[in-house]
Amino acid sequence: MNKSVVVVGLGEMGSVFARGFLRSGYVVHPVVRNMDMSSVAEALPDPELVLITVGEADLHAQLKQIPDVWKDRLVLLQNELLPRDWQQYSLHPTVISVWFEKKKGQDSKVIIPSPVYGKHAQQVADALASIDIEARVLADEAALLHELVLKNVYILTTNIAGLYVKGNVGQLWDEHNQLARDVVGEVIQLQECLTGQSLDGEALSEGMVKAFDGDREHMCMGRSAPVRLKRALALAKDNGLVLEAIERIAKHTV
Repeated sequence: MNKSVVVVGLGEMGSVFARGFLRSGYVVHPVVRNMDMSSVAEALPDPELVLITVGEADLHAQLKQIPDVWKDRLVLLQNELLPRDWQQYSLHPTVISVWFEKKKGQDSKVIIPSPVYGKHAQQVADALASIDIEARVLADEAALLHELVLKNVYILTTNIAGLYVKGNVGQLWDEHNQLARDVVGEVIQLQECLTGQSLDGEALSEGMVKAFDGDREHMCMGRSAPVRLKRALALAKDNGLVLEAIERIAKHTV
Protein backbone atom coordinates (compact mmCIF):
# COMPACT_ATOMS: atom_id res chain seq x y z
CA MET A 1 0.00 0.00 0.00
CA ASN A 2 1.38 3.41 -0.96
CA LYS A 3 2.30 5.88 1.76
CA SER A 4 0.14 9.00 1.83
CA VAL A 5 0.42 12.61 2.93
CA VAL A 6 -2.22 15.30 3.32
CA VAL A 7 -1.47 18.84 2.17
CA VAL A 8 -3.80 21.47 3.64
CA GLY A 9 -3.65 24.48 1.35
CA LEU A 10 -2.30 24.06 -2.15
CA GLY A 11 -0.90 27.46 -3.07
CA GLU A 12 2.60 28.11 -4.37
CA MET A 13 4.36 26.73 -1.29
CA GLY A 14 2.00 23.80 -0.82
CA SER A 15 2.49 22.80 -4.43
CA VAL A 16 6.26 22.59 -3.93
CA PHE A 17 5.93 20.21 -0.99
CA ALA A 18 3.24 18.20 -2.79
CA ARG A 19 5.57 17.75 -5.77
CA GLY A 20 8.41 16.65 -3.48
CA PHE A 21 6.30 14.01 -1.80
CA LEU A 22 4.87 12.83 -5.11
CA ARG A 23 8.42 12.46 -6.45
CA SER A 24 9.30 10.50 -3.29
CA GLY A 25 6.56 7.95 -3.93
CA TYR A 26 3.78 9.23 -1.70
CA VAL A 27 0.14 9.62 -2.61
CA VAL A 28 -0.78 13.26 -1.96
CA HIS A 29 -4.28 14.17 -0.77
CA PRO A 30 -5.01 17.91 -1.02
CA VAL A 31 -7.35 19.78 1.31
CA VAL A 32 -8.26 23.03 -0.41
CA ARG A 33 -10.44 25.94 0.65
CA ASN A 34 -14.03 25.02 1.57
CA MET A 35 -13.16 21.33 2.04
CA ASP A 36 -13.97 19.90 5.48
CA MET A 37 -10.86 18.50 7.16
CA SER A 38 -12.91 16.23 9.42
CA SER A 39 -14.52 14.54 6.44
CA VAL A 40 -11.14 13.99 4.82
CA ALA A 41 -9.75 12.63 8.11
CA GLU A 42 -12.62 10.13 8.36
CA ALA A 43 -11.71 8.79 4.93
CA LEU A 44 -7.96 9.05 5.56
CA PRO A 45 -7.27 8.59 9.29
CA ASP A 46 -3.69 7.34 9.02
CA PRO A 47 -1.52 9.42 6.65
CA GLU A 48 2.23 9.50 7.16
CA LEU A 49 2.04 13.23 7.81
CA VAL A 50 -0.19 16.27 7.38
CA LEU A 51 1.36 19.46 6.02
CA ILE A 52 -0.36 22.73 6.92
CA THR A 53 0.71 25.04 4.10
CA VAL A 54 -1.81 27.88 4.51
CA GLY A 55 -0.51 31.42 5.01
CA GLU A 56 0.31 32.72 8.47
CA ALA A 57 -2.92 34.73 8.66
CA ASP A 58 -4.95 31.51 8.32
CA LEU A 59 -2.79 29.26 10.50
CA HIS A 60 -4.62 29.52 13.81
CA ALA A 61 -8.02 28.96 12.25
CA GLN A 62 -6.65 25.71 10.81
CA LEU A 63 -4.91 24.58 14.00
CA LYS A 64 -8.11 25.02 15.97
CA GLN A 65 -9.87 22.45 13.81
CA ILE A 66 -7.19 19.80 13.23
CA PRO A 67 -8.88 16.38 13.56
CA ASP A 68 -7.60 14.41 16.57
CA VAL A 69 -6.32 11.54 14.40
CA TRP A 70 -3.99 13.96 12.59
CA LYS A 71 -2.57 15.86 15.57
CA ASP A 72 0.51 13.68 16.04
CA ARG A 73 1.69 14.00 12.41
CA LEU A 74 1.55 17.72 11.63
CA VAL A 75 4.18 19.65 9.67
CA LEU A 76 4.18 23.47 9.89
CA LEU A 77 6.09 25.87 7.64
CA GLN A 78 4.62 29.37 8.04
CA ASN A 79 6.58 32.59 8.31
CA GLU A 80 6.54 34.42 11.67
CA LEU A 81 6.15 31.07 13.41
CA LEU A 82 7.13 30.60 17.06
CA PRO A 83 6.56 27.74 19.55
CA ARG A 84 3.73 29.64 21.20
CA ASP A 85 1.74 29.27 17.98
CA TRP A 86 1.39 25.51 18.37
CA GLN A 87 1.90 25.07 22.11
CA GLN A 88 -1.42 26.75 22.88
CA TYR A 89 -3.12 23.82 21.12
CA SER A 90 -0.93 21.19 22.86
CA LEU A 91 0.56 20.16 19.54
CA HIS A 92 4.06 18.77 18.84
CA PRO A 93 4.54 19.30 15.11
CA THR A 94 7.49 18.89 12.83
CA VAL A 95 8.50 22.43 11.82
CA ILE A 96 10.52 23.67 8.85
CA SER A 97 11.87 27.18 8.43
CA VAL A 98 11.51 27.68 4.68
CA TRP A 99 14.39 29.44 2.96
CA PHE A 100 13.31 28.98 -0.63
CA GLU A 101 11.05 31.24 -2.61
CA LYS A 102 8.28 30.13 -4.93
CA LYS A 103 6.44 32.65 -7.06
CA LYS A 104 3.75 32.02 -9.63
CA GLY A 105 5.19 31.01 -12.98
CA GLN A 106 8.72 30.58 -11.60
CA ASP A 107 10.66 27.63 -10.27
CA SER A 108 11.72 27.48 -6.62
CA LYS A 109 14.73 29.62 -5.72
CA VAL A 110 16.84 28.48 -2.75
CA ILE A 111 18.43 31.18 -0.59
CA ILE A 112 20.05 28.90 2.02
CA PRO A 113 19.25 25.32 3.15
CA SER A 114 15.96 25.08 5.08
CA PRO A 115 16.29 23.76 8.66
CA VAL A 116 13.67 21.27 9.89
CA TYR A 117 13.05 19.63 13.27
CA GLY A 118 10.61 17.02 14.57
CA LYS A 119 9.78 13.35 14.21
CA HIS A 120 9.00 13.71 10.50
CA ALA A 121 12.00 15.94 9.75
CA GLN A 122 13.91 13.41 7.67
CA GLN A 123 10.85 12.61 5.55
CA VAL A 124 10.39 16.31 4.82
CA ALA A 125 14.08 16.79 4.02
CA ASP A 126 14.09 13.76 1.72
CA ALA A 127 10.99 14.95 -0.13
CA LEU A 128 12.56 18.36 -0.77
CA ALA A 129 15.85 16.76 -1.80
CA SER A 130 13.97 14.83 -4.48
CA ILE A 131 13.22 18.16 -6.19
CA ASP A 132 16.69 19.64 -5.57
CA ILE A 133 15.79 21.80 -2.57
CA GLU A 134 18.28 21.39 0.26
CA ALA A 135 17.08 21.02 3.85
CA ARG A 136 18.99 20.16 7.00
CA VAL A 137 17.68 18.25 10.01
CA LEU A 138 18.23 19.99 13.35
CA ALA A 139 19.37 18.30 16.55
CA ASP A 140 16.96 19.72 19.12
CA GLU A 141 14.25 22.23 20.03
CA ALA A 142 16.77 24.90 21.00
CA ALA A 143 18.20 24.82 17.49
CA LEU A 144 14.70 25.05 16.06
CA LEU A 145 13.89 28.11 18.17
CA HIS A 146 17.06 29.85 16.96
CA GLU A 147 16.20 29.09 13.34
CA LEU A 148 12.60 30.28 13.66
CA VAL A 149 13.69 33.52 15.29
CA LEU A 150 16.40 33.97 12.64
CA LYS A 151 13.82 33.69 9.87
CA ASN A 152 11.59 36.17 11.70
CA VAL A 153 14.50 38.60 12.07
CA TYR A 154 15.25 38.29 8.35
CA ILE A 155 11.72 38.66 7.09
CA LEU A 156 10.58 41.38 9.49
CA THR A 157 13.75 43.45 9.07
CA THR A 158 13.72 43.30 5.29
CA ASN A 159 9.97 43.84 4.96
CA ILE A 160 9.72 46.68 7.47
CA ALA A 161 12.92 48.51 6.47
CA GLY A 162 12.05 47.85 2.83
CA LEU A 163 8.85 49.85 3.18
CA TYR A 164 11.07 52.87 3.76
CA VAL A 165 14.16 52.25 1.61
CA LYS A 166 12.76 49.94 -1.14
CA GLY A 167 15.38 48.00 -3.11
CA ASN A 168 16.97 44.62 -2.38
CA VAL A 169 18.61 43.13 0.69
CA GLY A 170 22.14 43.84 -0.57
CA GLN A 171 21.30 47.52 -0.95
CA LEU A 172 19.61 47.57 2.45
CA TRP A 173 22.71 46.27 4.20
CA ASP A 174 25.28 48.21 2.18
CA GLU A 175 23.53 51.57 1.79
CA HIS A 176 21.21 51.76 4.83
CA ASN A 177 23.23 49.79 7.35
CA GLN A 178 22.40 51.79 10.46
CA LEU A 179 18.68 51.70 9.77
CA ALA A 180 18.89 47.95 9.18
CA ARG A 181 20.79 47.45 12.43
CA ASP A 182 18.27 49.56 14.35
CA VAL A 183 15.37 47.52 13.00
CA VAL A 184 17.20 44.23 13.68
CA GLY A 185 17.72 45.23 17.29
CA GLU A 186 14.06 46.05 17.77
CA VAL A 187 12.86 42.90 16.02
CA ILE A 188 15.08 40.84 18.35
CA GLN A 189 13.61 42.69 21.34
CA LEU A 190 10.15 41.73 20.14
CA GLN A 191 11.18 38.11 19.59
CA GLU A 192 12.63 37.93 23.09
CA CYS A 193 9.35 39.16 24.46
CA LEU A 194 7.30 36.68 22.43
CA THR A 195 9.52 33.70 23.28
CA GLY A 196 10.22 34.65 26.90
CA GLN A 197 13.92 33.98 26.32
CA SER A 198 17.14 35.93 26.03
CA LEU A 199 18.43 35.55 22.48
CA ASP A 200 21.90 35.75 20.94
CA GLY A 201 21.57 38.98 18.99
CA GLU A 202 25.03 38.74 17.44
CA ALA A 203 24.41 35.22 16.11
CA LEU A 204 21.03 36.26 14.75
CA SER A 205 22.49 39.29 12.97
CA GLU A 206 25.28 37.18 11.49
CA GLY A 207 22.76 34.59 10.34
CA MET A 208 20.66 37.27 8.69
CA VAL A 209 23.66 38.65 6.80
CA LYS A 210 24.56 35.11 5.68
CA ALA A 211 21.03 34.80 4.29
CA PHE A 212 21.44 38.18 2.58
CA ASP A 213 24.59 36.85 0.92
CA GLY A 214 22.62 33.81 -0.28
CA ASP A 215 20.65 36.13 -2.57
CA ARG A 216 21.67 39.77 -2.44
CA GLU A 217 19.19 40.61 -5.21
CA HIS A 218 16.24 39.41 -3.14
CA MET A 219 13.75 42.26 -2.89
CA CYS A 220 13.19 43.59 0.61
CA MET A 221 9.44 43.66 0.64
CA GLY A 222 6.53 41.78 -0.82
CA ARG A 223 2.80 42.26 -0.60
CA SER A 224 2.74 41.22 3.05
CA ALA A 225 5.14 43.94 4.24
CA PRO A 226 2.49 46.46 5.41
CA VAL A 227 0.69 43.70 7.32
CA ARG A 228 3.93 42.59 8.97
CA LEU A 229 4.67 46.16 10.06
CA LYS A 230 1.20 46.59 11.53
CA ARG A 231 1.37 43.21 13.29
CA ALA A 232 4.81 43.92 14.78
CA LEU A 233 3.64 47.22 16.25
CA ALA A 234 0.46 45.63 17.61
CA LEU A 235 2.46 42.86 19.29
CA ALA A 236 4.88 45.44 20.68
CA LYS A 237 2.00 47.45 22.14
CA ASP A 238 0.44 44.35 23.65
CA ASN A 239 3.74 43.56 25.35
CA GLY A 240 4.61 47.07 26.48
CA LEU A 241 7.48 47.57 24.04
CA VAL A 242 8.38 50.82 22.32
CA LEU A 243 10.05 50.20 18.97
CA GLU A 244 11.24 53.66 17.98
CA ALA A 245 12.87 52.88 14.64
CA ILE A 246 9.96 50.76 13.47
CA GLU A 247 7.47 53.42 14.60
CA ARG A 248 9.38 56.04 12.60
CA ILE A 249 9.15 53.83 9.52
CA ALA A 250 5.44 53.43 10.10
CA LYS A 251 4.96 57.21 10.22
CA HIS A 252 6.77 57.60 6.90
CA THR A 253 4.84 54.86 5.15
CA VAL A 254 1.25 55.67 6.15
